[in-house]
Amino acid sequence: MFLDVLRRRNPAFIEAAMALHQQGLIPANAYVLDLDAVEANARVIKVEADKHGLKTFAMTKQVGRASSFCAAVQRGGIDRAVAVDMACARATHKAGLKVGHLGHLQQVARHEAKAAADRFRPDYWTVFNDTKAEEAAAGAKAAGYVQNLLARIRAEGDTFYRGHEGGFDASDVAAVADRLDAVEGGRFAGITTFPALLFDHASRKVLPTPNLATLTKAAEALAKAGRRDIEVNAPGTTSSVLLSALAEAGATQCEPGNGLHGTTALHVMEDLPERPAVLYLTEVSHLSGGKAYCFGGGFYIDPIFPDYDVKAIVGREPTVSTGALRSVEVPPPSAIDYYAMIDAAGPAAPQPGDTAVFGFRGQAFVTRAFVVGVSGISKGAPKVETTENSFGETAAWPV
Repeated sequence: MFLDVLRRRNPAFIEAAMALHQQGLIPANAYVLDLDAVEANARVIKVEADKHGLKTFAMTKQVGRASSFCAAVQRGGIDRAVAVDMACARATHKAGLKVGHLGHLQQVARHEAKAAADRFRPDYWTVFNDTKAEEAAAGAKAAGYVQNLLARIRAEGDTFYRGHEGGFDASDVAAVADRLDAVEGGRFAGITTFPALLFDHASRKVLPTPNLATLTKAAEALAKAGRRDIEVNAPGTTSSVLLSALAEAGATQCEPGNGLHGTTALHVMEDLPERPAVLYLTEVSHLSGGKAYCFGGGFYIDPIFPDYDVKAIVGREPTVSTGALRSVEVPPPSAIDYYAMIDAAGPAAPQPGDTAVFGFRGQAFVTRAFVVGVSGISKGAPKVETTENSFGETAAWPV
């Protein structure tokens, strides 16, 4: 889905990745990052967020919490991360980003809360219920500080991905705030939800979800109850062009993830300020039955898009030529993606060892892929900085 945008807006990235792979410097089955572009994208988002008074926390899961990605984001001016789970918190903390937000989307397990408070001291910690608030606050108390708590809220008609449900009743938000304030070691700091923005296929635009209105109404109720300086955390499909709308709706925090590497759904429809900065690269293994089988392990076709003809650039020499494009059959999510099958019909059929480059909105942290950070592409001097697993750890590669 993103390959056309990559070819048009960052062709040097594709060519550099193919060349490095052919030199034996990038493994098959790897998400590859253009760190120069990541840094520039982070700067664009941070400048726009500052203009609207939004605190900015970087989401890193989509690119496997890569340490070189975290460093590029910091160079771009964003010094804090949102940890979607404890693995994100460990990796981003190790990479030098402050943990700005913990507990959203995944809550912190009971016996990890004390250690999380002691090690990370997150600026904000989201809780879905009173029990989780008590665990977070107890950890903070033991560590000698008071934890800012964000209440995850929900209302009838709100939109949640299946398996993401949970939170306090939004109609009871004033009482929730009072209860969280009463927990020793914690204080009520604000409210959150997910997703606040979502791509709409019919209009081909990013639109607010009912959740964003729920946040706005809850913030108004808190203000009427005498609450001031309420944090409103409103993540989802975040790019620089949408930050003004978030601020107008009352948001005080944003959490760019795909926006940092130019792969929100809106980046397919429009040329936004952020350039594409991630691709998936693998290698042809063998031919069978008119198909060229390429190594898998990192395929993730985002279900936000309807089915489409997946294509890859396939070849031995660096290229972005239309002639190098071939259709690919990717195994369904119900199967293990040991291989994907590239159409090998016609002249110049793919051969074992050829590079295959894909462009899609990935989720490296739920795959078996490597994550490779490459610097210097903008200067014509590409260099591999890191080759890691999806936990931001140096990978055992080639063995």
